[in-house]
Amino acid sequence: MAKTITMPQLSPSMAEGRLVAWRKKEGEPIEEGEVIAEIETDKAVMDLEAFESGVLRKILLPEGERAAVNTPIAILGSADEPIENLLAPKATSPFPGASPPAAEGKPGSPAQAAPVEAGIPATEREGERVKASPLAKKIAAEGGLPLSGLSGSGPGGRIVKRDVLQALAGSRPAAPAPPERAPAAAGEEQLLPVSLMREQIGARLLASKTSIPHYYLEIEVDASRLLALRAEINEALAALPSPEKLSINDFFLKATAEAARRVPEVNASWQEKGIRRFATVDLAVAVAVPDGLITPVIRRAHEKSLRQLAQEAKELAARARERKLMPEEYTGGTLTLSNLGMYGIESFAAIINPPQALILAVGALTKKPVVDDQDRIVVGHRVRLVASCDHRIVDGALGARFLQEIKRLLEQPLGLLL
Repeated sequence: MAKTITMPQLSPSMAEGRLVAWRKKEGEPIEEGEVIAEIETDKAVMDLEAFESGVLRKILLPEGERAAVNTPIAILGSADEPIENLLAPKATSPFPGASPPAAEGKPGSPAQAAPVEAGIPATEREGERVKASPLAKKIAAEGGLPLSGLSGSGPGGRIVKRDVLQALAGSRPAAPAPPERAPAAAGEEQLLPVSLMREQIGARLLASKTSIPHYYLEIEVDASRLLALRAEINEALAALPSPEKLSINDFFLKATAEAARRVPEVNASWQEKGIRRFATVDLAVAVAVPDGLITPVIRRAHEKSLRQLAQEAKELAARARERKLMPEEYTGGTLTLSNLGMYGIESFAAIINPPQALILAVGALTKKPVVDDQDRIVVGHRVRLVASCDHRIVDGALGARFLQEIKRLLEQPLGLLL
């Protein structure tokens, strides 16, 4: 019996997905468990596996287009069985029994189950209500283009981004618009499409900044001993059969995890019925990727050695940049570390990663004149740390204790090796 393949929910926060590429063509046989498509979520590009064997009878969602979770994207069946009943256009919703959110520009809008005959204006298909994706509506509004006369090429005759762009350009769409645009000429304005990841970042950080009472604490750390210890350790690691090298950031990871173990009150989350204090330090690490930011999580970081943290952080960061992380690898962090020191940023305040209560921002290591314990002006190595705290959970004194603990650990770094 023919069945529809629907857009899966591949991450906890995923409301819609983008079909990056089909690995199979219409009419090709499919084996159960075989990868048939690549789906972009708000965090990664993941493989879509077939739930059973059959023939890919019909592709409903073209490459490059988006669909809400649970929306049909293809039809799987035997080679000759009829599929007309699955091609009949009908509205679907990822929110059974309730009306889905329909706010402009937000994910989760309902999508049609299958395409209808091309060339029929949207107003004829659905009365006076035009069926269009949020991004298409936004582009049309900014370009002063009415949607009522356009024909949609998306699922169910939905007007999608490429339809609007082609209409604005004065021609019909010939192929899906590529995700990247050529650089604009000097003085030329561009309207760039927003990726699922960028939408999710925007929504989460807006919610964080407007709903969490942020405040900030800054402290300066003497990194002289830390640099000397790192140089000595790296000299020994270089002599191993498989040479290794520790970065300065590895020491910050270890110090942050250990400080959170010693000051467990900061390792918490604001909940409706109270403050949830976590039993383990699951340290999220901000990693820049081509279209945004992702925070892979080092589980039970407080129990791991400096070398273990370094190796795991390196592996997670590499897979994050390839957008190959699984959902369990970037969700569930209890506090976050963000380091912009490699970009020369000496100090910055980060936005809290909800539902966490604290994010630590690490700046660049700098040389500067300082006064030593004998009142002499000498060259010092300093780094500035800024903690962004949720004042509902972390009061000023508590946040200060946490930073003091990190400072102590970094200025007496031998303790990080124990």
